[in-house]
Amino acid sequence: MNHEHHHPSSIDSPNNNKLSQSSPSHHTGPNQHTGHNVEMFRNKFWVCLIISIPVLIWDPMIQQWFKYQSPSFPGSNFIPAIFGTIVFIYGGWVFLQGAYRELANKNPGMMTLIALAINVAFFYSIAVMLGLKGNALWWELATLISIMLLGHWIEMRSISQAQGALQELTKLLPDTAILLIDDESTQEIPVNQLQEGDFILIRPGASIPADGIVQRGKSSVNEAMITGESKPVEKKQGEKVIAGTVNGEGSLRVKVIGTGDKTALAGIMRLVELAQSSRSRAQALADRVAFYLTLVAIGSGLITLAGWLLTGATLDFAITRVVTVLVIACPHALGLAIPLVIAISTTLGARNGLLIRDRRGLEEARNLNIVVFDKTGTLTMGEHRVVQTVTDSNLNKKEALRLAAAVERDSEHPIARALQKSAEAAGIEIPPSQNFRAIPGQGVRAQVEGREIQVGGPSLLKSKNLNIPKEFNDAAIHFGESGHAAIYLMEGEKILAVFAIADAIRPESYEAIQSLNQLGIQSAMLTGDSKAVAVIVAKELGINLVFAQVLPEDKAKKIQDLQKQGKRVAMVGDGVNDAPALTTADVSIAIGAGTDVAVEAGDVVLVRSDPRDISRIIKLSKATYRKMIQNLWWAAGYNIIALPLAAGALAWAGIILAPAVGAVLMSLSTVIVSINAQLLKRIKL
Repeated sequence: MNHEHHHPSSIDSPNNNKLSQSSPSHHTGPNQHTGHNVEMFRNKFWVCLIISIPVLIWDPMIQQWFKYQSPSFPGSNFIPAIFGTIVFIYGGWVFLQGAYRELANKNPGMMTLIALAINVAFFYSIAVMLGLKGNALWWELATLISIMLLGHWIEMRSISQAQGALQELTKLLPDTAILLIDDESTQEIPVNQLQEGDFILIRPGASIPADGIVQRGKSSVNEAMITGESKPVEKKQGEKVIAGTVNGEGSLRVKVIGTGDKTALAGIMRLVELAQSSRSRAQALADRVAFYLTLVAIGSGLITLAGWLLTGATLDFAITRVVTVLVIACPHALGLAIPLVIAISTTLGARNGLLIRDRRGLEEARNLNIVVFDKTGTLTMGEHRVVQTVTDSNLNKKEALRLAAAVERDSEHPIARALQKSAEAAGIEIPPSQNFRAIPGQGVRAQVEGREIQVGGPSLLKSKNLNIPKEFNDAAIHFGESGHAAIYLMEGEKILAVFAIADAIRPESYEAIQSLNQLGIQSAMLTGDSKAVAVIVAKELGINLVFAQVLPEDKAKKIQDLQKQGKRVAMVGDGVNDAPALTTADVSIAIGAGTDVAVEAGDVVLVRSDPRDISRIIKLSKATYRKMIQNLWWAAGYNIIALPLAAGALAWAGIILAPAVGAVLMSLSTVIVSINAQLLKRIKL
């Protein structure tokens, strides 16, 4: 292979990352958790929980409730105040910072309410220590902050796990790669030292370390972790392999074409990160609800304070009610309700071969009532194949295709490739041929297994002045009317078969249209091809709305015309000339194997280039929306009952909620929201 390359002796990245990437943004409202992480909340919770124990043991009210006497020594009465203050400063500081950012952004929310609640409890307790008549709220303050920290730890851990699920893909990359120095010599090197142009050996069962093109060898590769396709994909010379996929039973020699940030895996992760941080309509609704809930909570707190004081309640009782109201109304679960669903649905989509570039596209998919398909490369393969065969009564179709593909074995003509690819797809072993010769304007001839065989179009028959048998003549006319090319197989002066060569319909397209019909969604075709060809393809697939002979610049207008009729339109395409129509549609779906322009224009990218995935997008959209709405109700609806309880509406019946109990109820709604979002993983797309 004579591949000479000088590799650096040191690792390029100080972190020795196999795939450089940025961590997903955690979006739960404006700046709510800027600079925060799971470990910080976990550590603060455990420290505050331990520090809260002395507060509880030496608090007079707790002693009175449980009828015990804590150890007494000089200064022991200051223990709740000292340890409560430590909890306030160490554990509460994160909430005070968050409130400052919310207020600076003129968008008060969860952090503002928590900060207000702990400040009221802290400064009231300080005032009691300085002589104000009443009972200090040190144990309420310490337990409240500890439970709040626990809630935030649970929240951030849930989102981190959901967003991190796809990050696990990086672990699929091996740490090392086997570099081919020449045909005989190999060298094992760290994977991040690989460069484009290197030649590597992929052994059976090994993970593929970089994107590349197979130079030698044949194998099957498991690409499920990237494309969602469970069936191993056959790989041979000239075909692409993807970093992170797993080689099967064969050995492959591969030329590296992409490493690190330039791999398909890195591109997938960037798209997922973009989707998880993109703005959601439901998130905007959650933020508005949180804002108004904050105002309601503050207003309720003031009314509660005034109401209890006017009825003659003690100041410490009224203050405790206010703190409980502020705590229980915290839009904590609202902060989790939407981002967690977004994180899970985005990852779920990616694992099923659906890359969501823009959240709004996925949200809108549930409202679609028409899907417009580009024909070439989307519903069809974009490559010519044999779509129909008529043979002599003494010859079966497979044998005819075997002979024709053998004759065309040494030709690069599109017709030759169509015959060869069709034979390969049918599992036919193509025999060798000898004495290949191209006949200008007529076709080709060669010897196959001792037989003189010719392949060509109608001009081949004209040159021989033959009388065409009726079955072949009728077939050729039918093929022509369908927009297909008629190609003949001959031996000497005898016609053995006639093939219809056309852009073949993807086998998956039939099921794709049927699935959309079952969902009550209309399908349409938009193509620049002739009407005859378009109608034949549409009829075969069961599509009743066809726009044919449409110029690239007019495709977007056709989408607009449908939108003017009140339809919610999705456009599915793969080519450069589809980009304007993709951008115009309510939901744009790009075939992953298409051009970069089309992929950039798509809200959703189909990694597998499988049109059946469109119905999966719609199912995912509907399921995601259901979870979002359910979570919004769980997150905000409980306040209808909880707020009056917190304010003391049932105090006459002896039912009074302590601030810590309020925090537990608020955290419980967060846990319910988290569990409900996780159930999204169980849907079958």
